[in-house]
Amino acid sequence: MQVILLEKIAKLGSLGNIVNVKPGYARNYLIPQGKARRVTEKVIAEFEAQRAELEKKQSEILAAASAQAARLDGLLVQISQKAGVDGKLFGSVTSANITDELRKQDFPVEKSMIRMPEGQIKQIGDYTVTVVLHSEVSAHITVSVLGETTI
Repeated sequence: MQVILLEKIAKLGSLGNIVNVKPGYARNYLIPQGKARRVTEKVIAEFEAQRAELEKKQSEILAAASAQAARLDGLLVQISQKAGVDGKLFGSVTSANITDELRKQDFPVEKSMIRMPEGQIKQIGDYTVTVVLHSEVSAHITVSVLGETTI
């Protein structure tokens, strides 16, 4: 199915590109989320009329993401979990835990924005985690996992 993109989407295309995607991806994700529209002559004409407005909106979103990345970059987030004597956690630290801690510090992020290259954290220590705020903007934070020893 051919769609015209209304915003930049990673690994697919940028604003105004006409791309072929699977019908289910278009019907279930791109079109309902307002990220794309099905290609017709009428839609292309409407898009060209609104192109400047859409580009301005995308640049504002990018600027807001860049500003938030500047605030987030290098931030230290401390998470306490119960751990054994050897430093191994009972359970693990997930992206949901990191999201909760960031929200407590007034950083509105979603769980899907957190990228943990080594997967869930299962040991005490400091870990670098990436927060993807926009397809072009990301910030690196340090997650410090502290152990609460049980007796």
